[in-house]
Formats: sequence, C-alpha cells, structure tokens
Amino acid sequence: MAKRIPVLVVEDNRLVRDAIIAVLAEQPDLKVVAAVDGAAGALERVREVRPEVVVLDAALGDHDSHRLVAEIKHAAPKVRIIVMDLLPEPEDVHDFVTAGASGFIAKDATVDDFVGTVRSVASGADVLPAALTRTLFSHIAKVAVGRKQSEVAKAVRMTERERAVFDLIAGGLSNREIAQRLQLATNTVKGHVHNILEKLALRTRLQIAAYARRSGTSESASP
Repeated sequence: MAKRIPVLVVEDNRLVRDAIIAVLAEQPDLKVVAAVDGAAGALERVREVRPEVVVLDAALGDHDSHRLVAEIKHAAPKVRIIVMDLLPEPEDVHDFVTAGASGFIAKDATVDDFVGTVRSVASGADVLPAALTRTLFSHIAKVAVGRKQSEVAKAVRMTERERAVFDLIAGGLSNREIAQRLQLATNTVKGHVHNILEKLALRTRLQIAAYARRSGTSESASP
C-alpha cells in the first residue's frame, strides 16, 4: 500500500475541523495525523508529528494566521501550507504567500477541489484561488512563490541606512529603539520602514522580520 500523506489540520471551528478530518479520512493517500484548534498547539504538533501538509484556517480567533504560517515555516521549512478562507482577498493571498503558504482553498469549495488541492500542494505545486488565476496579481504571487527569498533580497536595492533599519527590525527593535540606536528621528525611521515595505512588497514590520528570518539576509542586531 502506498504511503499516505500526513496532514495537520488547524481550525478553531470544531464542526469545520471534524468535517475536514472526515473528508481526508476517506482518501486512500491522505492521513490526518493531528488536528488542533489554535496556534500554540499547531507549532507543537508540527514538531511532534512532522506533517507534509498543514491545512490552516485564515482567520484563527486566537492568533494572526499570517504570523502562524511564518512560524510554521520557520519550525519546519519543508512543510507545505494550505490556507482556507471564505473568499481570499488579493492582499491576503499576497501576505500568506510572502509568509510561506503554498496553496489556498475556499471553504465553500467542493470536496473534490479540496482534496485535489491537498494532493497538488503535497506534490510540490503552488495553488492560487481560482478567482485570481487569470489576474495580474496571480503572476506576481507565482513569482513570489517560485523565487527563493534570498534571491529576491539580493535583487532589492536598499540604501545603507535602509539595510541598517532592516537588520534592526529583524532583531526585534521598535522604531523608537532603532531611532536611538542609529541616532535618527523616529519619523525618519518610519520613512525608512515605509521604503523597505515597498521595496520588498510587504505590509507590516512583522512581515519584514519574518522575511529576514526566512531569507537569512539580516545580520545580528544585538547591542
């Protein structure tokens, strides 16, 4: 009998979680090795059961799901993550792709589409929401998925000051702390952060830190 693909389900709605488990249990090539209702349990179980695929709710009540995707990828770089949502917005898709997601599925998708997405992502494919597959955004997202973050970082031209701010954000410093460290006005630091976000196509400081960790482009920011 062929090996069954181990899947971890992260969903805080019990009915939805149980339904996903039931659907996957009927598949001869898929196996739910764990199911949890929150972020803390997800990270613990990823380390324990080593799933190949994580199916994750885009709107967990107890956690920022974008952040959880980045944390899971940091803990298990080879795991493939599928994000579930009612109707994924382009901006959210971009953020999840940047964080490390490989696939998306709408919660109102058919069982066949859901199972097919799990299989495709497990095999190495990147699956975008059907509504976005013909848009310009889809091509941008595919490029983000397909290129190594380190290659992207090398291609981005930051000024020396922006690079310093980038490294300090990766080290966990606030804008005020960065301003003190670099002897700049806080508003000046905010301007550098804005430029970095635009150059890396990110939206938040948290995403900059996650980006730096994944790509290995930041230097030590310790005093």
